[in-house]
Amino acid sequence: MRVNHNATMKKHELPGLVHQTLAGGRDGLKSIEVWRQTIAAGAATPVHRHDCEEVIVCLKGEAVCHYNGEQYRFHEDETLIIPAGVTHQICNPGSGDLFIVATLAMAPVRVETADHQAMALPWDGANA
Repeated sequence: MRVNHNATMKKHELPGLVHQTLAGGRDGLKSIEVWRQTIAAGAATPVHRHDCEEVIVCLKGEAVCHYNGEQYRFHEDETLIIPAGVTHQICNPGSGDLFIVATLAMAPVRVETADHQAMALPWDGANA
């Protein structure tokens, strides 16, 4: 057992996105990762997919998930459940930052583009 101090976890910054892996492979986890992300107003994650389920809890802000040509809106105090293997994108249409926590049923999480090409993540192998 261990306690991770989230404020001290390394932050990875991409245009419009700040990522922290709160728990994952570096903690000895083999089947789950927990991510905290802040998505700036008007920004979005890349279009991507992974062969695991994902649960996203919206802590603050509003979001749109693009999935199978549909748009699913979710807001603060709502949870989005994404099945394994579906191509999706999380967008922040709001005027302020979007704060989310995502739990993914894979460690390490392998992310792919919509056409199944491996997508390197800046936090992969970086002692996320």
